[in-house]
Amino acid sequence: MLSPPSAAIARLRRGFVVALEIALLSVLVVAFFLRMPEVSGLSMEPRIGSGEYVLIDTIAYRFSPIRRGDIVAFRPVARPQESYLKRIIALPGERVGIVRGVVLIDGKPLPETYVRYRDGRTLAERTVPPDSYYVLGDNRANSDDSRDWGFVPRSSIFGKASFALWPLGRFGRI
Repeated sequence: MLSPPSAAIARLRRGFVVALEIALLSVLVVAFFLRMPEVSGLSMEPRIGSGEYVLIDTIAYRFSPIRRGDIVAFRPVARPQESYLKRIIALPGERVGIVRGVVLIDGKPLPETYVRYRDGRTLAERTVPPDSYYVLGDNRANSDDSRDWGFVPRSSIFGKASFALWPLGRFGRI
């Protein structure tokens, strides 16, 4: 039987070991499953601005499907050395078109409360191929996206932007 001071020391030691294990696990998760890049460019304003740091969850789509409205991180096929953040607009098999800046999915207008800066472009309707997505920046007047270079293959998407980290005034869910 342990004396009272020895029991307290044993509890402290166990607590320290558990805290150390949690800290080590956290470091491994951040190192292998999360990325925190600095955003450059205006294409996702006003939601995400240039110079902000966002948290990219690289395992999110291993456990859940990609959904319309998600902000995804991907490498464009034409520029695999670069990474982009864009919003998922159309899913595989859907028809997407744009009429004077209004996005149509299967012929119906897509409500887009997150878009502040529209442009007036019109693009012919196209069907999103299997295992591909149609992505657009929230700042439509200043975005290089699927309107310019086409669909994004699922294999190019490496994560989901889920949290703004810096500056502190923007800290929180995206």
